[in-house]
Amino acid sequence: MTSRTSIDQNTTSAGRTWMMFAGIILIAINLRAAITSVGPLIGIIRDDTGISNTLAGMLTTLPLLAFALLSPMAPAMAKKWGLETTLLLSMVVLTFGIGIRSISSPYTLLIGTAFLGMAIAVGNVLLPSLVKRDFPRHIGLMTGTYSASMNLLAAIASGISVPLATQAGLGWQGSLLIWGSLSVLALIVWIIQRRSSGRTAEVSSAATKHQSVLRSPLAWYITLFMGLQSFTFYVNISWLPEILRSQGMDYSAAGWMLSILQFVSLPFSFIIPVLAGRNPNQRMLVTISALSMLTGYAGLFSGLTSLNLLWVMLVGISGGANFSLSLMFFTLRTKSAQEAAALSGMAQSLGYLLAAVGPLLIGFLHDATGGWKVPLAVLSAIVVVLFIFGFGAAKPGYLSVPNETKPEV
Repeated sequence: MTSRTSIDQNTTSAGRTWMMFAGIILIAINLRAAITSVGPLIGIIRDDTGISNTLAGMLTTLPLLAFALLSPMAPAMAKKWGLETTLLLSMVVLTFGIGIRSISSPYTLLIGTAFLGMAIAVGNVLLPSLVKRDFPRHIGLMTGTYSASMNLLAAIASGISVPLATQAGLGWQGSLLIWGSLSVLALIVWIIQRRSSGRTAEVSSAATKHQSVLRSPLAWYITLFMGLQSFTFYVNISWLPEILRSQGMDYSAAGWMLSILQFVSLPFSFIIPVLAGRNPNQRMLVTISALSMLTGYAGLFSGLTSLNLLWVMLVGISGGANFSLSLMFFTLRTKSAQEAAALSGMAQSLGYLLAAVGPLLIGFLHDATGGWKVPLAVLSAIVVVLFIFGFGAAKPGYLSVPNETKPEV
């Protein structure tokens, strides 16, 4: 009887583990697709709705601002309602936002975009905490799997959004709405997960309950590493095709280069977290990644256009590595799920504010100088700073938050 009970309990436990794994992956694939599907359609959306270029640009800027504003609130929401419930609600809001955005109106476009940005912000912050809580022995593997899944769907969404709108006859509304099917699927799995679990899944109270990660030097290294890698990512997404076109490449080829940049990052989004999880020191990974991106930007600066494919691949490889490393630091440098959520909230809030500046700054430098040499030189300097903060974040250890001291009487 005891043996049978033990087997039944093990089977139930394994089932819950796989359900949690599926839930994490389904949330991950929803964290970028709804955003990257918009960029290629902006021209079509602008012409159909009559919005200005400024408002069209807000379709990609609004989610970043939502990330920055809501990320610090996500840990408190998880503490109040539990991780599972908070993530479930985020999928409800994401589905609502995707639906509202697909209505052909300038107002609903912006409102829906704001809602989906807020929902994605919650998922961005809480997934590392969930991985640390439920998969403490497989943090690298889990982070690599959900990071690669996120980037894969982002690349697919970017590549097929125009064909869905034009060749499939869905229009831009249907092309954007179709990604709501992924959030509905995630919603269903999380409803089942929450009912079968029976857990409130709170972010456990730790000794750092009343301490702020803002006072940890290591937290600032991680935050600035996160922000600067996001800075380079959104600059690449926004301006890489224009940089390549200025060197004689046509629209189609430049677009394919952007797709290559995203796809080449996928294996490194998976491999780097696995390697990072096996070694307490990630400085070698940070160094190699920085050298890869610096070489790529230097190559684009040099004008050796025959090697543009190599330069783009080097930048893409580094982008995938840096993104997954930033996610790993949230879990490797914290001792509890609560700390991981707090650090993730801080890093993603300030980091995405920094990222939102990237495309604007590089665009301004291009307009001011009439070329791409100065912007590429600035990007190379950003990579050096990225390396400095990444090197500090990669040092073995945990967050050390100074204790508050009372003044002597």
